[in-house]
Amino acid sequence: MEDKLIRLAQKGDKKAMEKLLQRNYPILKGYLLKITRNEALSDDLTQEVMVRAIMKIHKYKPRGKFSTWLITIGTNLFRDKIRKDKRLVFDDSITKDESTNSLEDQVMIKESIRDINSIIQKFPEEKRMVFILKHYYGYRYDEIAGIMDCPIGTVRSRLHYCIKEIKNHVKDVDDDG
Repeated sequence: MEDKLIRLAQKGDKKAMEKLLQRNYPILKGYLLKITRNEALSDDLTQEVMVRAIMKIHKYKPRGKFSTWLITIGTNLFRDKIRKDKRLVFDDSITKDESTNSLEDQVMIKESIRDINSIIQKFPEEKRMVFILKHYYGYRYDEIAGIMDCPIGTVRSRLHYCIKEIKNHVKDVDDDG
């Protein structure tokens, strides 16, 4: 179904393009919110990615998911933004609400997410992006390498660093408690 929408969008079908963007908007927005930790910036970047996707749909080559292409564009825009503006402000309180769980479950989930978010927010951007792509969105190593424009070994190394840091943090908390 997505392949058909892509072909139609590449031929200039505006409805197909609109459907593609609507279907992939939550994935892109969620990713950008997690890596930027800034609601306004993630909104701006999401809109910019959407505009670029519309303008460059004819260049899209279906090697992976359409959302992967959008995330790649978003990652590059975020990197450019960081290089240009060192004064970016990040919000440490962003969490996802899971309304389908009981109140107790929601509290436990929010605490766990908050703990992990507080740890990964301290990671350098490149490591944080790899962690989010793998563990929040389930991308494979080769897909992440394509998005990040780096070798698979670098992806593995960055993930190893992240997991080690999280384990160290959990161990420190357990030792203190």
